[in-house]
Amino acid sequence: MSTTPEPRVGQRGGVIHDIGYAPYTGPRLDQGAIGRSLFTTGLLHAYGFGRSGKAKALPVTLLVLMVLPAAIIVAIMVAIGLDEGFIDYGSYPTTLMLLIVIFVAAQAPVLFSRDLRSGAIVLYLARPLSAAGYAIVRWSSLFVAILAFITVPLLVLYIGALAAEADPGEQTLDLLAALAGVVILAAVLATVAGLVSAYTTRRGLAVGATIVALLLSTGVAGAIQGIAQQADRDRIGQYAGLISPFTLTDGIQVALFDGNGTYPTPPEGAVMALVYVAVALLVVLGGIALIVQRYRRQASR
Repeated sequence: MSTTPEPRVGQRGGVIHDIGYAPYTGPRLDQGAIGRSLFTTGLLHAYGFGRSGKAKALPVTLLVLMVLPAAIIVAIMVAIGLDEGFIDYGSYPTTLMLLIVIFVAAQAPVLFSRDLRSGAIVLYLARPLSAAGYAIVRWSSLFVAILAFITVPLLVLYIGALAAEADPGEQTLDLLAALAGVVILAAVLATVAGLVSAYTTRRGLAVGATIVALLLSTGVAGAIQGIAQQADRDRIGQYAGLISPFTLTDGIQVALFDGNGTYPTPPEGAVMALVYVAVALLVVLGGIALIVQRYRRQASR
């Protein structure tokens, strides 16, 4: 249907066309549905899915490199029939620390910096999802992405050990202890990288700052621990282990889950174990609180 209004003197006539648009009458999704959708897309974006082919190259390549040593170890175990004494699930993430750091540093800005830089954060915060909800969902996406990145090669090792007829009970307990440490490590890494990226809108700067912070802290902590062990001052080395996410997680694994430990001066005694756990909780909860505060400031503008 179209109507032609009478034009005024000196004005051109116009036509209004009714092309059948109708208002949305379907169900309105709540904050939970919005959060789940945002979480899923964030997790997929961390591995490049839903983005360009170029965006997939780095995370997929890093994941392949992360799994490759595990696959080689499994192949050797099966070939020579070795069923024990060859796999240390807890030390695997530390051995491939550089790959983990690069993945975390490269993908955190995708979830935290991009929306701030482009201004799309205003659209997100205009929805029923609160600023705190947005920040927590973004952190959760990065946390699960890191968790999957580290866990996949451990599962490859576990399956390979079972294929080599290793003791299932022993391997399962060792894997579960390692996974507990991986959960803590992923939470701390997601918090540190998310915090840096949330306060740094320039992606290159966020990537560089995260890599430097994680590698430098680990190097400093490892050096102090080594010197402390040589000087028979283990207590100093134990406190130094609180500096880095990797040494912190390694110490918690040793103290709580009887892990072998990669670094020379793990925490000794119940008090020091509680200190390590308390620092990990403080970093995660405090970091998330700062990220939430950052997005609340954006929402108030």
